[in-house]
Amino acid sequence: MPEAAARDGKTRVVTVGRLIAIEGLDGAGKRTLVDGLAAELDRRGHSVARAAFPRYGADVHADLVAEALRADHGDLAESVHGMAVLYALDRRSATDALRADLRVHDVVLVDRYVASNAAYGAARLHQGADGDFVAWVRELEIERFALPRPDLQILLRVPTEVAADRAESRERAEVERRRDRFETDSPLQQRCAEVYTELAETAWWSPWHVVDGVERVDFGAVVDKSLAQPTSG
Repeated sequence: MPEAAARDGKTRVVTVGRLIAIEGLDGAGKRTLVDGLAAELDRRGHSVARAAFPRYGADVHADLVAEALRADHGDLAESVHGMAVLYALDRRSATDALRADLRVHDVVLVDRYVASNAAYGAARLHQGADGDFVAWVRELEIERFALPRPDLQILLRVPTEVAADRAESRERAEVERRRDRFETDSPLQQRCAEVYTELAETAWWSPWHVVDGVERVDFGAVVDKSLAQPTSG
């Protein structure tokens, strides 16, 4: 467990845990990766907290996203920036909880984080990682909202057709998890994958590590990479 507080005269030093963000297409296997990493970290004696965005059922902004995707709010879902603001506000509402978890846990695993907003919005607008939308997300979520910086962002890379097959299988197995029209838009998913690759290659915001999601993932190796990163705190 991270050292909660150490005193040296009047100086109070707080050591925080590592924030690891898991990114990738819908159906890439992010939840499976989070499960595997959490189990491996626990096996090694590390304390782990988890979060996933959007926080449907837990935050009003995430619920507005879900409602918009069902066309409950007119043409809101057509606004790339409007939807991105809702996703961003969901994360902003979780900031205190994330920081609290980082103070008492060795690792906090997050299924989707700021990069997902950047990648999907840019893809919808047919822009790359060097475009205006990604810069706007940085200004909003990173500079203005001051969200906690991830120590490592892991891109779970799979071909779009593999991700689509997995998402379809999950949809059949989990009745409540129906894919929205953006998740079933193959060209959009391909563009999103390309933006993710660009974000990883340029180490957008913090270091990235790319994991092959088609082959069997070596959770131990990914944990080694995660623990090797110095903490942002």
